[in-house]
Amino acid sequence: MRKHLLCRPMSERLLPSDDPIAEEVLEWTINRDARDIRSLMSMLETTSVRRDRQVLINRSLDLMEEIMHAMKRLDELR
Repeated sequence: MRKHLLCRPMSERLLPSDDPIAEEVLEWTINRDARDIRSLMSMLETTSVRRDRQVLINRSLDLMEEIMHAMKRLDELR
């Protein structure tokens, strides 16, 4: 029995990506950066030194920027 096209999960696409390898790398980057941000935020909870907190926050912001860039690239590929 064929599934109706509207019932497809969001992750399935009718057409393949323009560059499946780049798509996989971008997904990996997003996941890795998200894990790293979680670790940095965990460290932020345990430090009280202002300078250390600022370093952790700045690094997290850099990683969020990288995630945003990867998401934009994924949109272009899809």
